[in-house]
Amino acid sequence: MTPDDARARLTAHAHGVLCTVHPDRGPDPVPVVYAVTDDGVVGVPVDAVKPKSSTRLRRERNLEADPRASLLVEHWDRDDWSRLWWVRAHLVFVPDPPVDVLDDLSKRLMAAAPQYADAPFHRVLALRIRSVSGWSALG
Repeated sequence: MTPDDARARLTAHAHGVLCTVHPDRGPDPVPVVYAVTDDGVVGVPVDAVKPKSSTRLRRERNLEADPRASLLVEHWDRDDWSRLWWVRAHLVFVPDPPVDVLDDLSKRLMAAAPQYADAPFHRVLALRIRSVSGWSALG
C-alpha cells in the first residue's frame, strides 16, 4: 500500500486504536473515534457521551509524558482474507493546537458520529501525523 493510499484509508475511517506510551507498562492501546484534517492533524475527543470516572484520561497523561503515539485502523473479513488491510499513523501530540484546528476537528468529529452531533466534547486532543504506512492483501 502506498503512503497516499494509506492516508486516504485513514481519512475515510473514524474508528481505530490509539496507542500511547504509559511510563511504566509501555504501549497503552485504547479504541477511539477520530477525525483527520486536510493538513494532517488527527483529533481524538474526550467526550461527555460515554461514562467515565474522570475527564482527565490516561491517554492524555501519557501524551504529556511522551508525545509519541500511533493510530491503527484495520479492516477484517473473516470469510475473505483478500479484503484484509491495515493502516498505521505515527503521531506526535500537539499540546496547544490553534483554535481553528480544534474547530475543524470538532466539525469533522460531529460529522463522523451521530452521538457527537451536539459537540459534547470536554476537549479534542490533537496529534500531528508524522508518517503513515499500511498493508493490503490486494497489494
